[in-house]
Amino acid sequence: MESRTAVLDDLVQRDLVASATDLGALRDALSAGPITMYCGFDPTAPSLHMGNLAQIVTMMRFQRSGHRPLALVGGSTGLIGDPRMTSERTLNPVDVVRDWELHIKAQLEQFFDFEGPNACTMVNNFDWTKDVSAIEFLRDIGKHFSVNRMLDREAVAARLNSSGISYTEFSYQLLQAFDFLELYRRYGCVLQTGGSDQWGNITAGADLIRRVEGAAVHALTTPLITKADGTKFGKTESGTVWLSAELTSPYAFFQFWLNADDRDLPQLLHTFSLRPFPEVEQLLVASAERPHAREAQRALAREVTTLVHGAEASAQAEAAAVALFGGGDLRAVDAGTLTAALREAGLHAIAREDGRIPSACDLLVATGLSKSKGEARRTIAEGGVSISNERVVDGDAPLDENLLIHNAFLVVRRGKRNVAGVQMQG
Repeated sequence: MESRTAVLDDLVQRDLVASATDLGALRDALSAGPITMYCGFDPTAPSLHMGNLAQIVTMMRFQRSGHRPLALVGGSTGLIGDPRMTSERTLNPVDVVRDWELHIKAQLEQFFDFEGPNACTMVNNFDWTKDVSAIEFLRDIGKHFSVNRMLDREAVAARLNSSGISYTEFSYQLLQAFDFLELYRRYGCVLQTGGSDQWGNITAGADLIRRVEGAAVHALTTPLITKADGTKFGKTESGTVWLSAELTSPYAFFQFWLNADDRDLPQLLHTFSLRPFPEVEQLLVASAERPHAREAQRALAREVTTLVHGAEASAQAEAAAVALFGGGDLRAVDAGTLTAALREAGLHAIAREDGRIPSACDLLVATGLSKSKGEARRTIAEGGVSISNERVVDGDAPLDENLLIHNAFLVVRRGKRNVAGVQMQG
């Protein structure tokens, strides 16, 4: 096992420390013996997402360096939600939040080791808040907070200057601070990590522990994931990059990383790859020397998709991408992965004509790959069209049933990069 301070050295080397209470004191604590640390995940959606994954990987780094992580599911805080910059959150029904808790707990469980001396422990803040009355909370916790300091938090200040903020969301900071205090008392937790937008909440918890217990604990945040062009990360054409295979298919997930902009690679690799720092640097050098090969993007896509969805799903996602663009066997890709891949490309339900598959010209027009049959015929004559990776010669003849993949799908390709999927009906 690597030294217990190696995780801090690694985070600093990767530029993954946005803020910290005292790096020297934290280094001393890490060196003195295994520490217990935590990060929280609120069930405000049915799945965790790319931003959460950055914090999960940070926790994994600490566990691999010999420390004990606590993975907190916010059964209480998830009922309220951390304040947003622009508008009030919609409060979700309690039964919905409880269902989301189970989904998120199951997702978190796949990333950590739950056995051995530095085993991870799953915790839920509903366990220590459900029996605390409002009067008790205000007397025992609220009295330690300065409203002036709470108003300084960026999200709160932004809301006060625009739409206003409810007391419910304003109180979130107290609840998260209470979590840190309870985890300190119950598990000896001395470090909380999170994204840089959580700095105010995390330091509020550290200050609460100092006031109530007279103890010094630590806070560390990592930079938020932002694109080189300044736009928000974590989005695909179809929306948020979820860790759930139902919300973001393994194929779409793989493609997200594979299509990463070269300018974003340093941040993405250093944040999400568990490869040693020198290996990451080698990939970045290779990417700079041969950007067209996309070696670093491919390595990143394989590693992160394997981490989230498993090696088999990662291999299938990569095989589907290769096969879709003419470089592999479409029939070797399982039906679920192929369906997901074709949905990303554009999947069209098309009915048979008199029990037969329409012609290639008809399919090119129906899928929008050609504007007219005349244009489709010219493209076919130039040798630029294939159906299920078989080059089309006669564009007007009905297609053979043997071209169907999994007895249902056709892959229509015009040129090298223009692809559409067809699901035959009837």
